[in-house]
Amino acid sequence: MPRPIKRRIIKGCPPVHMFKPAGIPAKELEVLILSHEEYEAIRLADFMGMSQEEGAKEMGVSRATFGRILNSAHRVIAEALVKGSTLSIEGGDYVSSDMHSPGGYMIGKCAMKRHRHGRLRGGR
Repeated sequence: MPRPIKRRIIKGCPPVHMFKPAGIPAKELEVLILSHEEYEAIRLADFMGMSQEEGAKEMGVSRATFGRILNSAHRVIAEALVKGSTLSIEGGDYVSSDMHSPGGYMIGKCAMKRHRHGRLRGGR
């Protein structure tokens, strides 16, 4: 039996969830998916300038796993740029560091928060 996937820690949701080339209707474009974990790896390594070891610690994964997530993210972004595709940030298996804040924690969906008493409410 394979080992269960450990949920990755992200620091919150991206400010936008979709990028597309200008001047072309979205319905005419292929949509490529960048997971929230891939987005977080890009944010930590490429935007924040962290090493893979530092990024791995932030996300609660091994350095090797962080490297695999980052390489996957680079491939998806490169494909979107080369092909002129829409890039959608969605999905993944993660928890947000918001889970440590009073009143709620993220459950792996950027649009929903769960109260500590178990009730769902609209998030973000």
